Amino acid sequence: MISSTKLHHRVIGNGIPMVLLHGFPLDHTIWYPVVDILAAAGIQVILPDLRGHGLSPSPEGVYTMNLMAEDILNLLEDLGIEKAVLVGHSMGGYVSLAFSCLYPNRLSGLALVSTQASADTPEKRQSRLNMVQEVKRYGVKALCGTMPLKLTNNEVIQQKIIEIICRTTPQGIIGALKGMAYRPDFAGRLPSISVPTVVVGGLLDAIIPMESFKLMSQLLCKAWLVEIKEAGHMPMMETPEPVAGALCELAQRVFI
Repeated sequence: MISSTKLHHRVIGNGIPMVLLHGFPLDHTIWYPVVDILAAAGIQVILPDLRGHGLSPSPEGVYTMNLMAEDILNLLEDLGIEKAVLVGHSMGGYVSLAFSCLYPNRLSGLALVSTQASADTPEKRQSRLNMVQEVKRYGVKALCGTMPLKLTNNEVIQQKIIEIICRTTPQGIIGALKGMAYRPDFAGRLPSISVPTVVVGGLLDAIIPMESFKLMSQLLCKAWLVEIKEAGHMPMMETPEPVAGALCELAQRVFI
């Protein structure tokens, strides 16, 4: 049995708690472009590094979405927070969906950014498992070739992504890849999520099509969709203002 992991995190500002979860294989720093806007709007911004990423520990084993959701629950316990808004980017969205199913009474709002509710196709699952073998052979640099190009067209952001990837441990990358490969399908559970939810998607996203964002927003009972024409898979870095605006609106709706 794998135990929960104490996560490295930063807390900025005061107000309604909002936990921003990064995608794979990144860390909390991807959210920096929106932090000042959120803090100025009366939001307490909580920025953890998920297990295996950033400055958090990289234990052995498969990082299931449920396990990473448990890490977030324990972080809330440590911070004395009863309920929080969860904002999940890509893999962080998978973790947020797992959290919403496991601990609905600890959730006050939800943002799903550049993510999807469906499980991997068999082809995508095999691609992740192939990448596990590549990382075992070549280390984290195996991800630095094509992945940044898939995440964004912005060359400056691509370089930042490479720097983040190079700070990630091979064990952390492998644990996350296996966890994502075998994650369950959350689409059927979306109608049961009762908190205000915003779905944010970029029209230039090369990984997830806009149809997936639209479907999620339709299946969720209290959701709205924010389409960003100029963004790819990294809208918080590519177009921080509309992303921050969507999150501020979410925070306002939580009080309704």
